Amino acid sequence: MSETVKKIGLGSLVLMIFSSIFGFSNSLTAFYQMGYASIIWYIVTAILFFLPSALMFAEYGASFKAAKGGIFSWLRGSIGEKPAFVGTFIWLAAWVVWLVSSTQFFLVSVSTMISGQDKTQTWHLFSLSANQTLGVLEIIFLVVVTAIASKGVNKIAEISSICGVFTLGIAALFILASLVLWAMNHGTLAEPITAMNLIKSPNHDFQSPIAIISFVVYALFAYGGLETMAGVIDSVHKPEKTFPRALIIAMVIMTLLYVLSILVCGVSANWSSILGKKNVNLANVEYVLINNLGLTIGANFGMSHSGALMLGRIFSQITALSDVFGGLGAAFVMVYSPVKSFIEGCDPRLLPKKLTKINKHNMPAFAMWIQAAIVSIIIFFISFGGDAANQFYTVLTDMMNVSSSAPYLFLVGAFPYFKMKKDLDRPFVFYKNMTWTWIVSIVVWLVIAVGIIFTCVEPILEGQYSTAFWTAFGPVLFGVVAWIYYTVSEKRHVLD
Repeated sequence: MSETVKKIGLGSLVLMIFSSIFGFSNSLTAFYQMGYASIIWYIVTAILFFLPSALMFAEYGASFKAAKGGIFSWLRGSIGEKPAFVGTFIWLAAWVVWLVSSTQFFLVSVSTMISGQDKTQTWHLFSLSANQTLGVLEIIFLVVVTAIASKGVNKIAEISSICGVFTLGIAALFILASLVLWAMNHGTLAEPITAMNLIKSPNHDFQSPIAIISFVVYALFAYGGLETMAGVIDSVHKPEKTFPRALIIAMVIMTLLYVLSILVCGVSANWSSILGKKNVNLANVEYVLINNLGLTIGANFGMSHSGALMLGRIFSQITALSDVFGGLGAAFVMVYSPVKSFIEGCDPRLLPKKLTKINKHNMPAFAMWIQAAIVSIIIFFISFGGDAANQFYTVLTDMMNVSSSAPYLFLVGAFPYFKMKKDLDRPFVFYKNMTWTWIVSIVVWLVIAVGIIFTCVEPILEGQYSTAFWTAFGPVLFGVVAWIYYTVSEKRHVLD
């Protein structure tokens, strides 16, 4: 007997979406890469990818509200089980690799929260090196998250809702603090807004057409992950209404927060003097900007230099606290939703019986623990394997870059075929005209495809041929493995 599951409401679902997808640091990184010029690309990406795809996913989710397989069920109900198996397997493989990297980022946030800066390289357990210590801690974190998540979707919803509040809150606090500083400076900006810097990046690395298009890909990834929420749709209260509303609400708020956060970065930070330094990079730019905001506010309030430094450190620690909660929220959803979509979506005859077993909390616990074991083995190998392991991790990361977006080609490409199905109940319909459906689907599909192509081409232009190969080969490899596995299983069951 499965336990009674409390249904997820609109507010909780919106917060779950936020904790899983919205990245406050994305907007600060965007300002570092493109300055104010990033705003137009975030808006373009929202219009050409995020808005139309969110409405597609809302239609999928409302029509397949009773299906437990998430995006697997969406694809299977639109284009058949075999391509659904291949597309979802590529998607799942990308999220498994994401779990490896997310555990590392989580510990960096924990360190910054405690000490005001990243000191993970000074951590040691017993006689282990820093990297080995981090590997052990990452595995412990993953095991704890999996153990709690396997106790049911109620636990995930509660934790993700709390984390979503923190994720939303830090963005609101950053914007509010920046607006206070802006008012104190009588409307003067550290980085002035001009017609030129609204279209041209101050960063020399993002001024060529290829580099700009690669930034569009980055903006697309900043909105990615919306489809992961399909894994919880069967636990949502009145999903045919709640799921589309939550997607649209989260989409609008997320886009506005991204744009506003990028805009207010220029209140306290002059790009050339704060970000145009060699010691600023993608890994630390979030804390550089936050620390600078605290320093600037402290100076404007007449604090001593040491007092302003302390305020900057406190700002960094508060942001890191938010990142810790954001990382927690994402981890709890991601150890559950992708694997649930895959396990519950496909024909149970294709997988070992133990893998498809659901526990009393209505969770695919065994599959989740298998996933945790695979991720833990990868983490252990990377942490204890030396240079060869680091090279392996680089390959994995390169493979994930395109693999994480390739499934969108399946989801968007399948949408017109989903619309042509005659036997579906459609409680939410946005695309009412097939001609318009085809036009929007083709445009969104091409945006994704062009992004993927340029992601693969850019390292070739920079002479990084190994990166280019693994970036392009990743989804191909995962897809071939899935195709072969499905074909063999299919033939075996036909013979039975």
